[in-house]
Amino acid sequence: MIPQMSVTDLKSKLDANEDFLLLDVRERNEFDIVRIPGSKLLPLSTFQAKWEEELGDKKDKEIAIHCKMGGRSQQACDFLAAQGFANVSNVAGGVLAWIERVDPSLPRY
Repeated sequence: MIPQMSVTDLKSKLDANEDFLLLDVRERNEFDIVRIPGSKLLPLSTFQAKWEEELGDKKDKEIAIHCKMGGRSQQACDFLAAQGFANVSNVAGGVLAWIERVDPSLPRY
């Protein structure tokens, strides 16, 4: 079972400058509209082809993954867990929850 992280917990981690990787698995056009600060883009459409190149040396690092609402990020979490990543969490509700609960000034799309 992949742990779920709330957007308020994510905000706390970002504010505390904790050492973790925040991955956004939406597509580039979505990322260009709105993003959670500190996110690294790795679209789900290319995730399986590029994960090793981008994340292969990060198996022991804490990784939080988000998308628009939580579905695509859950798929990415499940995939990484199957590859042996032990510290992966899904940001519940994704960018829409971030906008609703953390930063309502951001555009909804």
